[in-house]
Amino acid sequence: MNRPPRVVVADDQALVRTGFRLILDADGIEVVAEATDGAEAVDAVRRTRPDVVLMDIRMPDMDGLEATRRILAGTSEDAPRVVMLTTFDLDHYVYAALAAGASGFLLKDVTPEHLVAAVRTVRAGDALLAPAITRRLVERFARRAPESASLHRDLAALTPRELDVLRLLAQGLSNAELATGLHLSEATVKTHVSHILAKLSLRDRAQAVVVAYETGLVSPGARREGEGADAR
Repeated sequence: MNRPPRVVVADDQALVRTGFRLILDADGIEVVAEATDGAEAVDAVRRTRPDVVLMDIRMPDMDGLEATRRILAGTSEDAPRVVMLTTFDLDHYVYAALAAGASGFLLKDVTPEHLVAAVRTVRAGDALLAPAITRRLVERFARRAPESASLHRDLAALTPRELDVLRLLAQGLSNAELATGLHLSEATVKTHVSHILAKLSLRDRAQAVVVAYETGLVSPGARREGEGADAR
């Protein structure tokens, strides 16, 4: 894709919307619409067909979680990527947002550089899962349902190596870290990740993380090898 990403910004705070627009415009990223609540966001997406939606979780009338569900319901390949905007320790809906199909989340005090990088990252089809804060939130709010896991996804479709990749991916490891930990090339890791997504009918790595927790492949509270209890 050579054209700049097209973005919808949904937040009930005008200051947040204006600030994000200025940052994105300065980097050549087009903000095609703004929305003050979830209903406006759904309408804006239908009208403008953006690549990425920056979606506040807490908004009046229809919140960002319900808006995300509606935007991504029965999605096709050209559906937008949704990134949730949140404030750490206040929002208890991050896991549910990922389960609804969001590709990750950003803190509202994100730096301009990280905001731009996030939009370009999810537009390229990746997920915002690298920061340790994401992993901690997913672990904290994950709700395992072992009795229904087999109905949700059939992990038996994965090879032993693909299961290894999924375990580490769910702990927040990047492709480079996966390659090092499994003694594989990054190209091979990318191939394994692609196979996992295809076999489990998943949109991206964010949904793969959700499946790993829901099926019990990874337990809430699990930490990366060598990561201390006070890791950030």
